[in-house]
Amino acid sequence: MKRCTGILKGKTGLKSGMKRFLAENPVAAPARRMINTVTHPFPGSRTRNPKFVLLAALLFLFAMLGLRPSPADAYLKARGKEITETRTGQPVLLKGIGLGGWLVQEGYQLHVPGYGSPSSIRAMIVDLIGENGANEFYKQYIANYVAEEDIRQIASWGFNSIRLPFNYRLLSPEDQPGVFLDEGFQLLDQVLDWCKQNHLYLILDMHCAPGGQNKNNISDSDGIEARLWTDPANQDRTVEIWRKIAERYADEEWIGGYDLLNEPVLPPGHTNSELRLFYMRLAHAIREVDRNHILFIEGNWYATDFSQLYPPFDTNMAYSFHKYWNVNSTNAIQPYLNLRNQYRVPLWMGESGENSNTWFYDCVQLLEDHNIGWCWWTHKKIATTTSPYSAPITAGYQQILDYWNGKAPRPSADFARSALLDEAEHLKLEYCEFRPDVLDALFRKDFGSVAKPYAGHSLPGLLPAAEYDMGRNGVGSLDADYQVTHGLGSESWNRGGEFRNDGVDIEKSRDTAGLKYSVGWIESGEWLQYTVQIAVSGTYRVEARVASESGGGQFSLALDGQQLTQPVRVPRTGGWYTWQTFEVGNVPLPAGEHVLKVDVQTGGFNLNGLQFVLESSSVRDWHGLERVDGGVWFGQNFPNPFNLSTEIPVLVNRQGDLHLDIFDSRGRLLRTLYNGKIQAGYHTFEWNARDQLGHPVPSGRYAYLLRYGGHRKAKWMLLVK
Repeated sequence: MKRCTGILKGKTGLKSGMKRFLAENPVAAPARRMINTVTHPFPGSRTRNPKFVLLAALLFLFAMLGLRPSPADAYLKARGKEITETRTGQPVLLKGIGLGGWLVQEGYQLHVPGYGSPSSIRAMIVDLIGENGANEFYKQYIANYVAEEDIRQIASWGFNSIRLPFNYRLLSPEDQPGVFLDEGFQLLDQVLDWCKQNHLYLILDMHCAPGGQNKNNISDSDGIEARLWTDPANQDRTVEIWRKIAERYADEEWIGGYDLLNEPVLPPGHTNSELRLFYMRLAHAIREVDRNHILFIEGNWYATDFSQLYPPFDTNMAYSFHKYWNVNSTNAIQPYLNLRNQYRVPLWMGESGENSNTWFYDCVQLLEDHNIGWCWWTHKKIATTTSPYSAPITAGYQQILDYWNGKAPRPSADFARSALLDEAEHLKLEYCEFRPDVLDALFRKDFGSVAKPYAGHSLPGLLPAAEYDMGRNGVGSLDADYQVTHGLGSESWNRGGEFRNDGVDIEKSRDTAGLKYSVGWIESGEWLQYTVQIAVSGTYRVEARVASESGGGQFSLALDGQQLTQPVRVPRTGGWYTWQTFEVGNVPLPAGEHVLKVDVQTGGFNLNGLQFVLESSSVRDWHGLERVDGGVWFGQNFPNPFNLSTEIPVLVNRQGDLHLDIFDSRGRLLRTLYNGKIQAGYHTFEWNARDQLGHPVPSGRYAYLLRYGGHRKAKWMLLVK
């Protein structure tokens, strides 16, 4: 009752707290009447004690609203300009990601041509495999697109919230007012349970309202008109659905709030005042059953126009804007900052993405500098570079896409069913490619100034061109076109659309003798940087795998800022996918960690990778390494003599088949230490003085034999026990 009595302290507390609280809620009318008996008694009546009447009114109101004012509650609340957690009173900066593409599918996320709404996509699938087949596909699709492991991964990356887009049809059948689907609510319950276990706030987002809040595919409208605004029955259904949602989740602390309408766009002749009135109607319906959760209010015109939506009409609301394809500057978000400052209401950037890593980083830093929480779009898509996970396009699904795009004949129903179910199976995380660079851009504070290795690279060996260091454009790489800031389609980044989400243009190489990905569309002045571990000092021969239709390109190499080579000219190979290896030259490389840079003086070529081959014999004194042939160096075991175990050093210039066996002094095979493919680089193989069966061997002289690329070399070692 401490929360209640705080309001009763003095006339000022009554006016600023209790009166506003009661005036904004229609359900509080009986309590308002009790207050009026104090402040405006009827003629001839005796004035009652204000404190007792106010206390009685509050108790009456709590009983009506089902409120349990307990200090143990821990909901997110709008408090002034911030979102806070009620148990501690501390502000919470939301860092979230959306589950787009799961319950609301869009054409671009699945690479489906045409209108691309959830309903139109389903119709295309039904056309191929029938209603029962479509039901089977969607059941597996839903089960695999987001599973418990997805939620665990999201939490492990550092997110604290999830925005869940849903179609109203998940919860209530089309054209059946008052009917609700328990299986749909059970699905939301399951996600909420996963979020609870992983301490993630779940924000429910009505992405597709009855009739469509905009006329686009994203709201699953008919593509003609946003009928939420032209048919009052659709508004009635939206209200009843949100009230049902709020009633079910009113006491759930891990529900972060309700995002009432995703990206509304009112038709001509309808104004923001109409949007405000409908939001107020939704708020009143929700507050009849739930006073705990934040209402997120999106502006008109895809959550960007908040005119006439202020002043705030609820004491626990936040304005939610979306940000796509514009500049990352304070000026770009100043209207939202003005709204927050004037009305002391929190802001939430509820959706953004579909741009480059540099844009991602700049956007997040801008928002956090202004204390604005954010939510990214989205955690997974099919064949994408802009999400942390990319599900593959299976061969069968590609044939279906080809048919839909008019490039292949209609598949049989049996083939289509099998292909679609196989694609649904490959939505599981175990089949997805992970995009660490996306998360690096979102979370690493020094992404804008410090390069970080994309992968471990050891020399000698093959250095993939596409595995340059992570960092903002100008930090890990430099590309002429690296973000979109003037509207969708105005600019480009990664014109190849593969593997990474930077300005660097990466495509599938089509090189049967090379690496899967290559860097293309290379322009003069661009560069790529790689953090490398050089195993041993020496002179290395550098070979480049390139393709160039006309030749004439030039690049040079530098190490730690010092030039290694003069510019070398790329040969004409006859095509952008006609690959050729040419020798760049010999360069001295010191052992240890270093930064290698490829500087492009003249563009006009594709780069698949660089091969570094150890040529110099200056490493002979390093564990007695000696060259067996051009592909491998073989060293003396260490320690030698040894007691319990010893290590055998091998340095491999190129990937190949390697065999390493242990023999006794009479030539009998005791143990095979390695037999198979080995990657380029420095390796050590441990022998624990035991034979193939695990039995210890006695003291004595033993031989170890290396076989690689048709060459063989043996050395002796001494075991002393």
